[in-house]
Amino acid sequence: MQGIKIYSGNATIDLSQKIAKSFGSDLGNLEIFRFSDGEMQPVFTESIRGSHVFLIQSTFSPGDNIIELLLMIDAAKRASAGYITAVIPYFGYARQDRKDKPRVPISSKLLSNLIQAAGADRVMTMDLHAEQIQGFFDIPVDHLLGEAIFFPYLESHMSELTIFASPDVGGVKRARAYARKFNVDFVICDKERKKANEVANMIVIGDVKGKEVILIDDLVDTAGTMSMAADKLMEEGANSVKALCTHPVLSGNAIEKIERSSLSELIVSDTIPLKIHSDKINVVSCSTLFANAISYVYEYKSIQTLFLR
Repeated sequence: MQGIKIYSGNATIDLSQKIAKSFGSDLGNLEIFRFSDGEMQPVFTESIRGSHVFLIQSTFSPGDNIIELLLMIDAAKRASAGYITAVIPYFGYARQDRKDKPRVPISSKLLSNLIQAAGADRVMTMDLHAEQIQGFFDIPVDHLLGEAIFFPYLESHMSELTIFASPDVGGVKRARAYARKFNVDFVICDKERKKANEVANMIVIGDVKGKEVILIDDLVDTAGTMSMAADKLMEEGANSVKALCTHPVLSGNAIEKIERSSLSELIVSDTIPLKIHSDKINVVSCSTLFANAISYVYEYKSIQTLFLR
């Protein structure tokens, strides 16, 4: 192995620069040419023969981000990289991890197949929407947890009145982990959907009167669920409601919904760059976490110390 080289796609260039700086190096020399018809061509402008190459790219919309990552992997393989790790801070299409109705794809499985077919030897990601997606890969997957950056942040931003909440039944395990860490209670917001990205009804399971509630989720997309949950929790007597979500997808008019909602703060990581600034949104960087994970993987050390549960 000839050493380590870290490269970035266009989707997460700011985060990649922070990761490289935290690791103690600069990003490698990679140019991504775009032809007039929109096709892309990544070019490594330095030798990577025999190197352990880390390619950083989140796969959020548009789909070009996915194609760009696959082309980077293929280019690295054809340039005789010794080992290729795809670092995907936000793994897109993770919500399509099963057939929930007839005649639909399992898109996260397809994406994992494409990453492997392109030539990746390893995948590093954080807070998958469903942990079982790791099983879609036949190569090692380092699944980092956002708790490693959010636990230290919360330690100085909580009071004796703080409790946690899950915005849906599916997120109970995540909320329970936060509640167990800080030895506090948690409640559940049970929602009913009539169609995707639209919540029809919601009830709160548990007592929130006089409490400072922090909603926990892996991502915030349209912010419909978070906004409704915050409003419902305030109706049930909560003193305040914040939300903590790893991936700020924030599609459509999500930020406007957050601004209008009862949420006093939305805490997110920088796996996806924010398109619009909001005084209600606070970003906690995951760069040091990924830099440490890259270091451990390269040095063949266990990454178990990065988990705080």
